[in-house]
Amino acid sequence: MVDEKNILKGTTTVGLVCKDGIILAADKRATAGYLVVNKKTNKIFEINKNMALTMAGTVSDAQLLCKLIQAELNLKELRTGRDATVKEGANLLAGMVYNNIRRMSMIPGVSHFLMGGKDNTGFYLFDVFADGSLTEEETFVCSGSGSVMALGVLETLYKPDMSIEEGKSLAIKSINAALQRDIATGNGLAIISITKKGIERIFDKAINTGIQE
Repeated sequence: MVDEKNILKGTTTVGLVCKDGIILAADKRATAGYLVVNKKTNKIFEINKNMALTMAGTVSDAQLLCKLIQAELNLKELRTGRDATVKEGANLLAGMVYNNIRRMSMIPGVSHFLMGGKDNTGFYLFDVFADGSLTEEETFVCSGSGSVMALGVLETLYKPDMSIEEGKSLAIKSINAALQRDIATGNGLAIISITKKGIERIFDKAINTGIQE
């Protein structure tokens, strides 16, 4: 029997396309069933100087895939003498996810990523779904157990010409909707921006849910 405590899942992550870059956001809670096992989980990773991703799903698989894509992109840069494009990085990660979920294992290797980045052709946001499929997103995308709540906010308030600051505000509102209703989402929020200046962490806040005397 699979030990449920080894399957860490449940989250809300958001990706937004803004007029001057990409926003990636995620909460900080990791769960095993109804148990909160970590309140300070980092779910946003920089995989090189131009690309970052959010993760959802089985933490061990997602963390390993993050390390593998970092290594592969570094090797590609050394071999080719140039930075990989965002599309190349997304296709490489999608292939890894495809192979991972089809490998026999006692613990289901479910991992879902939102990848954002920039290259010399522009800014891009990709949805690398848990089955290995790849979709380029032109507006917004969510993942995780709280994505249904977040999507309602995004569908209502998203505008194609949003600035990074407006995107930050919308990311906070959308994940806050999940924080209010999804038990697997919580304990804080982190947001990064990807602009011409590079990758920058523009919001990082823990949320205390305890009783204050």
